[in-house]
Amino acid sequence: MVVVADKLAEFLEVNGPVIRVALTRVQGSSPRNEGTEMFVTERGLFGTIGGGQLEYLAIEQAREMLRSGVLNKEMDVPLGPEIGQCCGGRVELSLIRMRGSGKRDSIARMAAQEKTLPHVYVMGAGHVGRALANQFQHLPVHCILVDTRADEIALNSADVETRVSAIPEIDIMSAPAGSAFVVLTHDHGLDFLLTQCALERGDATYVGMIGSATKRVKFRNWMRDQSEAPSIEHLNCPIGASGSRDKRPSIIAAFAVAEVMAELTSETAATAPEGAIEAPEVGNHHDREGRLA
Repeated sequence: MVVVADKLAEFLEVNGPVIRVALTRVQGSSPRNEGTEMFVTERGLFGTIGGGQLEYLAIEQAREMLRSGVLNKEMDVPLGPEIGQCCGGRVELSLIRMRGSGKRDSIARMAAQEKTLPHVYVMGAGHVGRALANQFQHLPVHCILVDTRADEIALNSADVETRVSAIPEIDIMSAPAGSAFVVLTHDHGLDFLLTQCALERGDATYVGMIGSATKRVKFRNWMRDQSEAPSIEHLNCPIGASGSRDKRPSIIAAFAVAEVMAELTSETAATAPEGAIEAPEVGNHHDREGRLA
C-alpha cells in the first residue's frame, strides 16, 4: 500500500509554510469523522476533510493565515444551507501553522496509525489475485499477496507485500487477529485447505473463496468429512457475487474488495478517528472536485 507517512513527510519537506487543519469536534452528520486532518500550503494540499464547501472554506482560511501571518484559528461551521451543504451537522476546526515539532508529531502519529492497519491476505497471485492487489494498494489496509509460484508473484505490479510461500497455511496461521483472507489459488484442493485454515482461526474478520455456488456446496460437503470442522456460515463464496455476473478479473476484484472493506470497517466506521490513513489526495486546490455531503 501507499506508505502515507512517507508521502506526508515528503509533502512537508518540499513545500513552504503549512497549515494543519483538523476536525476537533463533530456534531450530527459530517462528511468525515473527528480527528481527520488535512495539510494546506499556498498552492498545495495533502489529505481531505470531506470536500464540498466545508473544505473550500477551510482551505481559504488556511491560505489567508499564510498570507497574513496568523498562527492559529478556530472555525465553527454548520453544515447546512448557510454554506451550501445539506449534511445537517456541525463541525469545529482547528487551523495551526506548523512548526518543525508539529510536523514531526504528525508524521509520527500517521506512522503509528499505519502499524495498526488491518491485514488482508490474498492467497493466490493469478489474474484475480493481482487485480485484488491492484485495488487494495490504494486502501487503508496492509495487503499481502501470497503464492507458491514465484513466476506468478513476479507478474504483480501493485505496491503490496508479496510472499512466495511453500506452505501458505503458515501465513494464514501466523496472521494477526482480525485479518481478512481471500482464497483464490490455482488449485481447488489448496483452496479448500486454506479456507478451512482461515475459518478454523475463529478470529478472521472476513474469509472468502473464489468459485461458484457449486464449489461452495462441494466445500461444505468436504468440510462435513473433517473432524470438528468449523462452520461455513460466514464464508463468502463465491467472492463478489452480490454485485455482478461479470467474470472479468478487475470486476470480480472490485466487488470482492467492497465486501472485504465493508467487513473491516463495519464496527469502527461511525466512531473511529480517521486521521489521514488512506491513499492521500495531493495537489492544487483548483484541480479538485467539490464533494457535497
